[in-house]
Amino acid sequence: MIDDPHPADEEAAAQPTPLPPRRRGIYILPNAITLAALFSGFYGIVMAINGRFDLACVAIFVAAVLDSLDGRVARMTNAQSAFGEQMDSLSDMVSFGAAPALIVYMWALKDMGKAGWIPAFVYISGAALRLARFNVNIGVVDKRFFQGLPSPAAAAMVIGLVWVMDDAGFRNASRIDWLAWTAFAVTLYAGFSMVTNAPFYSFKVVGGRRTVPFIVIVAIALGIAIVALDPPRALFGIFCIYGLSGYAVYAWRKWKGRPTSVIAISTDEPDEKGLHP
Repeated sequence: MIDDPHPADEEAAAQPTPLPPRRRGIYILPNAITLAALFSGFYGIVMAINGRFDLACVAIFVAAVLDSLDGRVARMTNAQSAFGEQMDSLSDMVSFGAAPALIVYMWALKDMGKAGWIPAFVYISGAALRLARFNVNIGVVDKRFFQGLPSPAAAAMVIGLVWVMDDAGFRNASRIDWLAWTAFAVTLYAGFSMVTNAPFYSFKVVGGRRTVPFIVIVAIALGIAIVALDPPRALFGIFCIYGLSGYAVYAWRKWKGRPTSVIAISTDEPDEKGLHP
């Protein structure tokens, strides 16, 4: 009997050739929506430079709408990716961090000198810190709430003030003392609110896969009608109420002796399974 001189070669040939590692693709649709939101933020800055604050404000609200869509589209089409998450954060930093700070600075704060830098920088810093904290706390925060005021809502408060006053005919707001100081206060409030621990309702339960009562659909239709009647005032009023709601929830929980932290506080929600010791 003659032994095969190359048994190892035959075994190697029998083994399937390993495939090269698959490249991580970039999904077109959700990232295209994110890029559109980024362009809206950029467009808002350009319009503010040109003195068209009405168009700048509309651009930021358009960015907020697009920002609410990209993640949902990614989940619906099973096109979620780490690249998309990072792209979304960078887009948010421009559209809801840098753009609102620059728009409100050019609209009302520039004639205050260096004092006008304070609220604008507090706001943009708050947006950066808010987005960084959101990214590292994914998976341990109660999905029913945001920890601190979301950056799109903060941008809506600041930009809503600009839009309402511009629509009312106030021009050169930086030379109107009471209006400049109002913008100063609102911008500071929005900036600090983004880094608080106050729980702001996320509406993810309503907007997720769970069914909702019919009255919720009626309320949404009514809200759309109200916004359509007077977009600047309606949107500014809605986001001002939302911007105060987190502190109201915090005070109510404190008064009732309930936990005020949104770090894995839910024990009965299926979405929160595994977040508790």
